[in-house]
Amino acid sequence: MKLEFQDIISYIRKIYHSQNDFIPLHAPTFNGNEKKYLNECIDSTFVSSVGKFVDTFEIEIAKYTGAKKAVVCVNGTNALFLALKLHGVTKESEVLTQSLTFIATANAISYCEANPIFIDVDLDTMGLSPKALSDFLEKNTYKNPSTNKTYNKKTNRPISACIPMHTFGHPCKIDEIVTICNKYNIPVIEDAAESLGSFYKNKHTGTFGNIGVISFNGNKIITTGGGGILLFNDENLAAKAKHITTQAKVPHPWEFIHDEIGFNYRMPNINAALGLAQLEQIESFLSSKREIAKKYKDFFKESNITFIEEPKDSKSNYWLQTILFKDKTERDAFLKFSNENKVMTRPAWELMNKLEMFKQNETDSLKNSIYLAERLVNIPSSPIIL
Repeated sequence: MKLEFQDIISYIRKIYHSQNDFIPLHAPTFNGNEKKYLNECIDSTFVSSVGKFVDTFEIEIAKYTGAKKAVVCVNGTNALFLALKLHGVTKESEVLTQSLTFIATANAISYCEANPIFIDVDLDTMGLSPKALSDFLEKNTYKNPSTNKTYNKKTNRPISACIPMHTFGHPCKIDEIVTICNKYNIPVIEDAAESLGSFYKNKHTGTFGNIGVISFNGNKIITTGGGGILLFNDENLAAKAKHITTQAKVPHPWEFIHDEIGFNYRMPNINAALGLAQLEQIESFLSSKREIAKKYKDFFKESNITFIEEPKDSKSNYWLQTILFKDKTERDAFLKFSNENKVMTRPAWELMNKLEMFKQNETDSLKNSIYLAERLVNIPSSPIIL
């Protein structure tokens, strides 16, 4: 069955009960205790990096995800940078990641003055491919017995970390990736920015690797306005993270003693208040998004357009609902038509290796990444809470 562009737009408007208004890609929903908690925060005067909402939000996120500890941060990009720093990623290091990702992943690596290497993704998950990762490591690296580190044959630089991403909330094959990286003694930092509420083999994303990172930007499943969080299974590493995000200040009743270079990266209490109210509603958000995904799946069934479903062994949050067109020409035509008709749609991000600052970086074939980037479109995905 061939669907016309207008058929798709009409169906999206039917889902969102809107005939003429602009329909955003993913808008936040504030139906809970947001105003109440924000007022409490303001009344307390603790609106900065100290306050009960910050501590409670960390505890509740850790509880929800199953992590031993969670440490808040001002945004997801800073959280990724800190995760890399905590694992000793420095100048002249190299970090394996995917080219099909948001710029924050590559930027965080660059903040450490390290070099990203871009590896292909799987078509079914849109996340880092274990096979592509294994192939690259087998063909292009060697292990130094004296340091027990893995080095790139071409550059002789150490590969200090691997950052797989759970793309649009769909879990990648993270257990396989961790197994491969353990073999090469490469720490895994999960970019779970988009996947709060997503589970792989009944375990929450962001809890498989050494550190997981979640974003609470305004367009995510839940929002703190701006913010991020680091998930830990190692409580000592979590304590280290909390220390350096608060300017590495040594506790003392009045003196200002700092024992290393720290960062002013602690999430403000006022943002955590918003996040806590949002977290209380997450199950209704997820339920709504799965219902929307089911409607889209049925609509695109047996049509000329593919709807991306959650991968095997996964329960996805369906953060951004995703469809694939037959080629780039058709994709571009739909993007133009939909946006001109006040329905917000977006392509995949430009592949990282095509951006000016990363054009010289090493890659594999990126066959699947190129295929997806040329065909993929995100369509309206906001939860509908009745």
